[in-house]
Amino acid sequence: MPHIVLLGTCDTKIAELLYLRSQILESGGSSYRVTLVDVGRKPVHDKHIDIRPDTLATQYAPENGAQDMADMPRGDVIKYMIACATNWLTEAYAKGLEDPKAAIHGCINAGGTGNTSLVSAVMRNVLPIGLPKLIVSTNASGDMGPIVGESDITMMYSVCDIAGLNYLLRRILSNAAGAIVGMAKAYEASASARPQNDRHQKKIVGLSMFGVTTPCVDQVRNYLESNYDIECIVFHCTGAGGRAMERLVSEGVVEAVLDVTTTEICDFLSGGMMDAGPLRLEAPLKAGIPYVISCGATDMVNFGPKSTVPERYQNRTLFEHNPTVTLMRTSPDECKAIGTFIVDKVKRFAKDPAKVEVILPLGGVSMIAIPDGPFYDAQADEALFSAIRNGLEGSDVVVVEDQRDINDEGFAVDTAERLVRLMGIAKRIRS
Repeated sequence: MPHIVLLGTCDTKIAELLYLRSQILESGGSSYRVTLVDVGRKPVHDKHIDIRPDTLATQYAPENGAQDMADMPRGDVIKYMIACATNWLTEAYAKGLEDPKAAIHGCINAGGTGNTSLVSAVMRNVLPIGLPKLIVSTNASGDMGPIVGESDITMMYSVCDIAGLNYLLRRILSNAAGAIVGMAKAYEASASARPQNDRHQKKIVGLSMFGVTTPCVDQVRNYLESNYDIECIVFHCTGAGGRAMERLVSEGVVEAVLDVTTTEICDFLSGGMMDAGPLRLEAPLKAGIPYVISCGATDMVNFGPKSTVPERYQNRTLFEHNPTVTLMRTSPDECKAIGTFIVDKVKRFAKDPAKVEVILPLGGVSMIAIPDGPFYDAQADEALFSAIRNGLEGSDVVVVEDQRDINDEGFAVDTAERLVRLMGIAKRIRS
């Protein structure tokens, strides 16, 4: 029986939420179950509300204790209810892992900016990547980066405000109901066919890629999947991509990582637009899984159109990757800082240093940083390499210096083999 959790603020959106609930049940039929969780400020009495806000605020309050929301500023109410609803959904999801009859197969919300902010945080905090999550929102046509983050939340623009049912909103909500019903059905069928504790037979390897390291990653992926019982998941290093890869490591999905492309560190340190945040590299190191780190695309910081490059960088070496992306060549000082960042993470967080290797592609860290390329800068590259080389000297972490550039086929194959050795798996026997 597919089970969908409907989160929303019933004190402001009761009619719309009840309509969405009815459409889910109409689309799914009697085999579907909906749990309506009211995350509003004021309790609303309706027989279809399964979890009331006063229940959340008392029984699922954060560690610092229950608080009275009556006189709280709206922003504080949202933060408090995020904590309470997160605790409830965490418990509910855990019960579903133990008892298939209580399993959750989808989560949906409809509302304005406050609803979207509240519910998206709860979804991101609790539900794993892969479990259907859908938000119908008045601001879904804008920048959804802070809302979606590294998760797989599906956003649907409501077109009109969610403030009273009308022909258009009914159509949108009906479509949303059909979408979550279909996704939940597919997810439930998949979960039934493949038990949680036997998710896959092949080892899952995470690979990080950027346009300028694509030849390397394609070769690594083809080599690993052709010769070993390995399935690769490639993550585009756009900021969210690196965070998603590391989240899947934390969730136990990704079992080994070949971090070919660590360019997101450049954007974090220099204010680029593809910043994965200060925690990049930490999840695989903390997990103690096989982890090979390289320096792909550390020759660049990413900005938008050339006119958006900060004034302090206007005199730097810039390269228009496409009309919407301008790359800035990292300087020797910036490259030294990137190397220091990598060293610091490895030294502080490597649970098992014997499972970590760092590979330095001395011939070039991207397809445009090779000799005669627009970003070739031997001094900057050496600043990066020496920072890593000297920083990890005497540690238990192997540092490999390879004379080839990162997109060289031999570099890719040898680096893939290094990961396989750390994983301790044998080549597939060909019939």
